[in-house]
Amino acid sequence: MAAKAGDNPDSLMALCTDFCLRNLRRTMCYLGDRNKLTLRPDVFLPSEICDKLVNAYMEMVHTESSFEQQDGFFQLFSDPRSTRLTRVQLREDFVRDADLEAIRKQDLIELHLTYCNSLSARSLRALNSFCQTLVSLSLFGCNNIFYMRGGAPLACAESDEYDEVDERPTRFALDSDFTFQGFNRLRLLNLGGLPEEVDVEALLKPLPALTSLDLSSVHIPRPSFLAQWKERLASLVLYNVDLTEEMLNTVVLMSQLRHLDISRENQRSSKFKMTRKMLTGIVRNLVHLVSLDISGHIMLDNCTVPHLDEAMGRPSTEPCKSSIYPFQELKRPLQFLGLYNTTLCNVTHIPAYKVTGSKNEDQVLNAIEAYTEYRPELAHRAINQLFDIARIQHCSQLLRALQLVIAALKCHKYDKSVQVTGSAALFYLTNTDYRSDQSVRLRRQVIQVVLNGMEQYQEVTVQRNCCLTLCNFSIPEELEFQYHRVNQLLLKILEPARQDESIQRIAVHLCNALVCQVDNDHKEAVGKMGFVKVSLYLIKKKKKHFCPQCDQVMEFSWSALWNITDETPDNCQMFLNCRGMSLFLECLQEFPDKQELHRNMLGLLGNVAEVKALRPQLLTPQFITVFSNLLDSKADGIEVSYNACGVLSHIMFDGPDVWAMDEPRRDDVMEKMWDAIQSWDVSSRRNINYRSFEPILRLLPQSIAPVSQHWATWALFNLVSVYPNKYCPLLIKEGGMALLDKVLELETSQQETKDMARKVMEQCENFKEDPMDTNR
Repeated sequence: MAAKAGDNPDSLMALCTDFCLRNLRRTMCYLGDRNKLTLRPDVFLPSEICDKLVNAYMEMVHTESSFEQQDGFFQLFSDPRSTRLTRVQLREDFVRDADLEAIRKQDLIELHLTYCNSLSARSLRALNSFCQTLVSLSLFGCNNIFYMRGGAPLACAESDEYDEVDERPTRFALDSDFTFQGFNRLRLLNLGGLPEEVDVEALLKPLPALTSLDLSSVHIPRPSFLAQWKERLASLVLYNVDLTEEMLNTVVLMSQLRHLDISRENQRSSKFKMTRKMLTGIVRNLVHLVSLDISGHIMLDNCTVPHLDEAMGRPSTEPCKSSIYPFQELKRPLQFLGLYNTTLCNVTHIPAYKVTGSKNEDQVLNAIEAYTEYRPELAHRAINQLFDIARIQHCSQLLRALQLVIAALKCHKYDKSVQVTGSAALFYLTNTDYRSDQSVRLRRQVIQVVLNGMEQYQEVTVQRNCCLTLCNFSIPEELEFQYHRVNQLLLKILEPARQDESIQRIAVHLCNALVCQVDNDHKEAVGKMGFVKVSLYLIKKKKKHFCPQCDQVMEFSWSALWNITDETPDNCQMFLNCRGMSLFLECLQEFPDKQELHRNMLGLLGNVAEVKALRPQLLTPQFITVFSNLLDSKADGIEVSYNACGVLSHIMFDGPDVWAMDEPRRDDVMEKMWDAIQSWDVSSRRNINYRSFEPILRLLPQSIAPVSQHWATWALFNLVSVYPNKYCPLLIKEGGMALLDKVLELETSQQETKDMARKVMEQCENFKEDPMDTNR
């Protein structure tokens, strides 16, 4: 059988790394002095493993809420004699100055710091420790790293008193002492987002050997200084840099450039207009160019070939057929061409193998892929366009689309716009139309990023999108690997402070589905989380509305209570303790014609009645009268009458000694029960699901309440005759045949009960004799 999309297993390296990080003290560490996490003395790890451990650790801290940061983790890599780090990628505010100081003795070749806003100028001292070995450095979005945290920057040997400070460093004075002097091996540098107060020209002057430079969103007052790298620079990124004629004249001098990015976030923020002459100059002078991004620029109309003059035939990547005049002079097609948010992406012939734009699915996916890491503002727009494709048209590159959206949601967990558009796109990408092509592994990744979004954002749109996406999964089966977490998040949505009706409705539906077909341990766990109390609160809130409502929230809440109390005495007790019986009576009176509501409530009370220790709380004149009256109900077929009779059957099973009331009389109630059972059609199809017959079977071999015995026998006959494939094996497995034999032996059993018991046994015998019945 062919593998489904995204079904590639994790490598052994990835599995071992994951296990070690989740079990540090059981694998490579122990608690040393002052409970400090310490590397075992017999552990020696090469750079391939250390790099993987650190980078995977950061990924897990960033994307998994259940994974907690380990105090002193980076200290494990402080001694290069036992651990070697060479390539490290750290991101977000989790990273502290002390973390970089801990690894300052390592000979790092690559260090990528992204959005590490908790770093101060103290970390610049640690950077100096890597000056002899560092080849690639990124400080993208580290807005505070050039500022001192009050007074002078701390030295590397500084006391630990600052290590526990969680706040981002408050900007005081700019650290004007830092220089890249001595970083002789540095070739790749990313200073995206460098504060305007930092003199970029002075900062870069000691780095004559750079081959790759990213100055995204950096203020460059004198562009000509870039010319010092005109013979060496292979990659230059000037995203969101104000372009001028002087800047372009400098750029075209860089004859060795292979990648040039002069794109913008949008056209509105710039008065600059890209002309045919400018583009032609770039193509003619930068002959080694394989990648160019001019996204977000206003393009003058004279850049494109008139539609009637375009080359005939299918879209072509040949430069000579290019619909964009300047690119006709290319020697060969570009590997990458960024045309996002420009009119050029809509032309027919584009001489590039990978193009970003909004014309079609391929361009949109290329945009998400190219801009996710450093440009969430563009990625969010492209994901929104993918949302429209999946919703209105059809996504033909499903695996790639899902993987890109998942990556964007993981990368920008704290970016609300990405979370809103990403969760909306996932809803359409995981629906029935695409489901058959998706692997278990891929769908689990979707679930995890959806839950991340629910945890991080209480905002209505994100919550609704995430809940709706979860509805696309088989519940509870596909959510069971995150069962505790998803229930906690749903209960948080249902908390009293939350007022959004649509989200409450979806959340209650999900909760109901989650407790419907799971084992009792799961149900008890959810009950302890507060599910019973929250559900009753929702019901009470609906009932006390200025215009009492029996809507889906109320019906789903009663249905969920029915499911969560099934064979779970603790949850039944909680229901009674939270005044559930009072709410039952009030709802019964307030909504006398709501059949499904009555069925759900009586099903729940059937579960309560199965618990012997709780039955005395049901044995009151008021409750018995209500149950007795409901025997005559025709609501939802026989379901309400059947469930009411079931409640009374368990109460009757406790015998006449516990019946301490004068009215109604026990004999009168039993007579009404007989009449009700005889009025039911035994071939009725049922809106009920038994996972076990044990509560019914215990009513068979007894003589204290023949009517209870008869109700149990009727229930079995109805179920095994209408649904033989499901219930005959269950009855046989649970020893029902022997118990039915005892019914036949008891003198107190009524004749009609014995007749029905024989029919049940015959039905099961016939089922055993013909196991290949194709009608089932």
